[in-house]
Amino acid sequence: MADTTVKTFDDITERLDEIIATVRSKDTSLERSLDLFDEAIRLGSKAVDMVDQFELSPREADLLDADSKSDIEASAADPSSPEDAS
Repeated sequence: MADTTVKTFDDITERLDEIIATVRSKDTSLERSLDLFDEAIRLGSKAVDMVDQFELSPREADLLDADSKSDIEASAADPSSPEDAS
């Protein structure tokens, strides 16, 4: 999959996994590895842009807020919480 065909975040992560496997191969030349590294940087930038542009629906935002509040309340009630450890 060339980086011009990646359209979704899942496509990007799949292509990055392919790049990692290729670079780890002993048969991959240094020049090819550097080309793949450049592609991985472009894909990473594209993924960051996707995350930055991602917007939650109002319902998803409310659910996320509720989950965050539950996590905060649970950690406050649990004295062995890692957040309390110094």
